[in-house]
Amino acid sequence: MESMGKKKPRPRRSFTPEFKAEIVELCQRGDRSIGQIAKDFDLTETAVRLWFHQAGTDAGRLPGLTSSENEELARLRRENRRLREDVEILKRATAFFATETR
Repeated sequence: MESMGKKKPRPRRSFTPEFKAEIVELCQRGDRSIGQIAKDFDLTETAVRLWFHQAGTDAGRLPGLTSSENEELARLRRENRRLREDVEILKRATAFFATETR
């Protein structure tokens, strides 16, 4: 009764862009469903669908942000977060030194 119906989570895996492209190409051929391809390669159907959709977006066939736009957005968000932290540090330093000079 301890583990009835509970699966052990699989460790996170990473795949090369070349492998993802091969999987997307298999999906585009249309001779097998996305679910069947996922099962054949021991992948999650969600991952395969995301790769397929992102390939269509990158090719301009589907709406959304391209891979390069996603990378730029992530970079800008990191930079924005760092700059906000810098501003917060400067505010604290200004407040500290303002009280020290009185």
